[in-house]
Amino acid sequence: MNFDKANAALDSVYTADTPEALASAYAEWAATYDGETASLGYLLPFLITAWVARHVPAGEGPLLDAGCGTGLSGPSLKALGYGDIAGLDLSDDMLKLAGSRNAYGELKKAMLGGPLPWPDRHFRAFFSTGVFTIGHAPASGLHELVRITKSGGHAIFTVRDQVFESGDFQAVFDEITQAGKWRLAEESPWFRCYAIGDPEALVKTFVFEVV
Repeated sequence: MNFDKANAALDSVYTADTPEALASAYAEWAATYDGETASLGYLLPFLITAWVARHVPAGEGPLLDAGCGTGLSGPSLKALGYGDIAGLDLSDDMLKLAGSRNAYGELKKAMLGGPLPWPDRHFRAFFSTGVFTIGHAPASGLHELVRITKSGGHAIFTVRDQVFESGDFQAVFDEITQAGKWRLAEESPWFRCYAIGDPEALVKTFVFEVV
């Protein structure tokens, strides 16, 4: 697999400066996304299942894969006993691939940072990987995700190191905490999101219990 091609595709999504440009970049990448991210050793869609399993008992749901992309997390969670999984993404092409994995009961097109098409307190938990990163979803998108998560449920997501400070994530965390809507349950150390490529790309996983 060509590292240069995978890195060029990453650059195109990181430098997209509008939601439309980002959707277009993913549309162009969708067909080769899985193989090219695998060549870099992309861990997050599979590793996030460890935090889901730690905080959400098997069989409980529904779960939301927020920014599901091609749906890499779905089959792993299904194998672990989670059968009620929905996905959202901004790319029709990515959603088509996610649907082909037969792990999602519902797939919807939506943009994190805007209104989401579910009622209050609908999901047992949401999880999200590789979405709160360079040129992608804003920290403010967490407000809507918390709104659609049940009391006693969990918010489980990764944040890229380069946007944690510049994207005001701590300020949004504090705002939601001070509003009494969630409390921190777990915070990982910074770790590599690519086992093979881009060793300086670090993320942290956060888990909050929704109140």
